[in-house]
Amino acid sequence: MAYTNDYGSDGATQTTDDIYPQPLKILVAGGFGVGKTTFVGTASEIEPLSTEETVTVASAGTDHLDGVQNKTTTTVAMDFGRITLDDQYILYLFGTPGQDRFWFMWDELSNGALGAVILADTRRLVDCFDAVDFFESRGMRFLVAVNEFDGSYSYTPDEVRGALALAPHVPVVLCDARQGSSSTRVLIDLVTHLLQATAVA
Repeated sequence: MAYTNDYGSDGATQTTDDIYPQPLKILVAGGFGVGKTTFVGTASEIEPLSTEETVTVASAGTDHLDGVQNKTTTTVAMDFGRITLDDQYILYLFGTPGQDRFWFMWDELSNGALGAVILADTRRLVDCFDAVDFFESRGMRFLVAVNEFDGSYSYTPDEVRGALALAPHVPVVLCDARQGSSSTRVLIDLVTHLLQATAVA
C-alpha cells in the first residue's frame, strides 16, 4: 500500500510509488552453456552473484557437453543480478542452472517471477524445448533471445519461432550476451511484452 509524504524536491506530495521503482523478478533460463551467467553478468548494475563450479571428470557422464566441450565451469544453484531500467522498474535477475540434474531449482526460482528470458543457441536449439515447456505449463510469459555465438548458424526470428513451435504472441529477439547493451535491450523487450500482456488482460 502506498503512503504519502511531503519530501518531493518540488514540494509536491509524493507516494512511495513515485519514489521507489517497482521490483520485478525475472528468470534467465535455457540449456547448459547457452550464456545465462554471461547474460546476467553483463546486464547487472551490481557485482553479480554466481555459483559457478568447475566441470569435473565425474560429471562428464552426467552433463551433456555436446557443442560446449570447451566449457570449464557450470552454474550449480543460480546467478543473481540487478538492473534499474528506469524510474519505474528495477529488475532482479535470477539465472537458472542448465543441467538436468539441477532442474529441481527451477521450481524454487520461479516462485514470484513475472516473466522469463529463454536464451537459445542455434547450434543446440533442441535444448530450448524443456525451458519452453516449463514456462508454458506454468502460464508464465517469456521471450526467446537467440544468443548469437561466433560461428553459430544465423536464422531469422521467424525461423526460430517455427522451429520451436512458439505461439505468435511470444517475442523472439537476437542478442549478444557478451554485450551489456544487448542484454539490457532484451530485458526491455521482455518488460514491454509483460506490460502489453497485462494491458490486454
